[in-house]
Parts: sequence; C-alpha cells; structure tokens
Amino acid sequence: MRRADAIPIALNTRANDYIALAKPRLNLLVVVSTMVGYVMGGGVISDVPLMALTFIGTALVAGGASAFNQVFERAADAQMLRTRLRPMADRRLNPFEGLMFATVTSTAGLAILAAGVNVLSASVAAATLITYAAVYTPLKPITSFSTVIGAIPGALPPVIGWAAAQNALTPGAWILFGIVFLWQLPHFLAIAWMYREDYARAGFPMLPVIEPDGRSTARQSVAYAAALLPMSLMPTLAGLTTSTYFVGALILTLLFVGLAIRFAMTRSVPDAKRLFFGSITYLPLLWILMIAGRV
Repeated sequence: MRRADAIPIALNTRANDYIALAKPRLNLLVVVSTMVGYVMGGGVISDVPLMALTFIGTALVAGGASAFNQVFERAADAQMLRTRLRPMADRRLNPFEGLMFATVTSTAGLAILAAGVNVLSASVAAATLITYAAVYTPLKPITSFSTVIGAIPGALPPVIGWAAAQNALTPGAWILFGIVFLWQLPHFLAIAWMYREDYARAGFPMLPVIEPDGRSTARQSVAYAAALLPMSLMPTLAGLTTSTYFVGALILTLLFVGLAIRFAMTRSVPDAKRLFFGSITYLPLLWILMIAGRV
C-alpha cells in the first residue's frame, strides 16, 4: 500500500476509535429518551433549533461520560471478552487522548445546553455526567450496589428533555425518570448474568458474581420489573396520556414481567438473553405508545 493511501485509512481508523469512545448505539437511546422527555414536557416540535440544541448537547454529554468511563475502566475492560477491543482497553488510544476527548466533548455539550437551551437542562446533564463518571464508575469495582447507582444517570435523559421544554422539573419529569430507572435494573441484571464470568475476571463484584446461585439476581429482576408495572401506568394516572397508552403499557409491562419471572424460574443464559432482548424492545415500544397517546 502506498503511503498516500495509508494516511486516510489511518485517520479513518482513529476517527472510528474516538466515535467508539462515545458508545454511539447507547447514545442513540439517550437521545431518543431525551426526545420523549421534550415531547411529553410540551416542547414545541416546530422549534427545530431548540430541539437540535437539546439533542446535540445531551448526546455530547453522554458521549463524554462514556469516554470517561472507558478511560477509568481500561484495565478491567482489557480483561473482559466483551470489552477487550474497546479503544482504551486495546490501547489504540492512550489515557491522555481519552481524557481530552471526554473533557472536550462533555464540556461542549454542557455549554450548548446552558447557552442554547436553559441552565436547568445543563444542570441535569451535569448531574448525569457526575453521577455516571465520578460516582457509578468508581463504585463498580467495590460494590454490587453500583448497578442501582448507575441507573440514576441512565434515567436522567428524559428529565433533560423535560427541562428543555418547560424550564422546570414538574412531577411528569420524575414519572419518566422512574420508568427508565426501574426498566434499567432487570436489563442490567440480565446482562450481568449473561457475562458473569467476564465480570468476575475483571474483578467487578456484580450480583451474579458475589452470589453465583443467581437467586438474588432472579428475585431482584422480578421485583424491579413488578415495580415498573404501576410506574409505567402513571403517565395516564397523572393526566399525561390517554387510556390507549394505559392499556398498551399494561400489556407490554406484563409481558416484560413475564420474561423476568421466566428468567427467575430457570436462571438460564437463554432466558437471561430473552429478558435482555425483551428489555431493549420494551422501552422503544413504550415511548411510541406514550407519544402517540399524549394528551
């Protein structure tokens, strides 16, 4: 290969590594959840500049948080089959490069939200960044309770969207927070069960690692899924959505609970996978129902 041909390839590979630091697939879910919060908060759909600034700012903060996480966990990620090829774990980027990317990206996102949207949305985004990078990430090697802590920043994106729309955090914002918070825990526990050997190898005391029989993992999966049932119906009870959403949410959540119960009964990897894939199907469908049924 000629040198002139190799340079664009090298630059493209490096760009892909930086993109991978931001976890674009996870970031897409963050942006969608932010959009739901914006719409449910009464945000004006025709205000394209405000929507764009909200979503871009949130995506940048989320990408920065993911990058900080990968920098801090690079040694552990290198021990796990699932994560060993990440840019930091594979040493394709060095820690300084990762930290610079994380700092610049998250700072830019916060600045966009503060200057282009409102200070409240930027404050919620800052809380997301801090709890994810400075609280959840350091706790992961210490306690299994980090999973619950990690669900807090994961549930804040719709609150950012709501703050962007209303410049206030009224009860509806916290209903959306509660839905995503409770949804995440069966989702995370299914992943932890599927990759428990990986987590043990990396030294992460996830619940399936410290209690290998899986009984606590199973009980908690069912408990959080069951708690999601009344929470998922709250948008209608709070006057945010129609009865059509209520019926749809009831059916979807009962199916989700059923997957959690099936996993709890067998504690098998196939049923953990079913719970996982059910979870990533559940939330988008719930969002669609919620927006379609908005009052």
